[in-house]
Amino acid sequence: MTMQDNSNTAFGAFGAFGGVDPAALTYDDRGLLPVIAQDEMSGAVLMLAYANREAVEKTIATKLAHFWSRSRQELWLKGATSGNTLEVVELRADCDQDTLLLRVRPAGPACHLGTRSCFEPNPAEIELGWLWQILKQRQQDADASSYTSSPSYTVRLLAAGLPRVAQKVGEEAVETVIAALSSSADDRQSVVEEGADLLYHLLVLLLATGVEPARLGAELQRRQRQAASDGEGGET
Repeated sequence: MTMQDNSNTAFGAFGAFGGVDPAALTYDDRGLLPVIAQDEMSGAVLMLAYANREAVEKTIATKLAHFWSRSRQELWLKGATSGNTLEVVELRADCDQDTLLLRVRPAGPACHLGTRSCFEPNPAEIELGWLWQILKQRQQDADASSYTSSPSYTVRLLAAGLPRVAQKVGEEAVETVIAALSSSADDRQSVVEEGADLLYHLLVLLLATGVEPARLGAELQRRQRQAASDGEGGET
């Protein structure tokens, strides 16, 4: 069973561009600042480039990553020739206002060598912080007495209470197992879909119980370190 929600943007809950003012940023003596591009889905750092004020303004205006080419001395739309553009879904300045972080949806390989990122091998595969932020916003919606518009699936599920959320996790776990055992080796799309439902509902369960996802990550790392120190090579 595929969950449905009515979110319009992955970063609608807390502002996609973080109030970044290109004029207020600190550029170096060349008029440039470093820009880090990070894959929204995997969390992988894709590349490091530089931007001047015009490039930052173009990025904000078009939602596509623009940089300044230091070798060609010109404005550069990433993917203008290759098609491997970077759709920007979030832009943040660092604490000193002299470096930018772009969270992006890449249309193809980010590196000119044809690899996913300029930092390979790169183990990053999935990052769900964006979804966690949406779910937290939905929880606030569910708790708000003034919430009168058509509620999302997440709001309705949270409102149904912890037993219902837990039941849904169990149902999705069973459906994921069935998909894994019944799908063919050359077509695992049902595993992808049911697995996504399971991850989503597990996050809702964590939200309903007040457990931050970082606690799961810390526990997995603790087990890995313990197993490694015991000479077992870790749980994986």
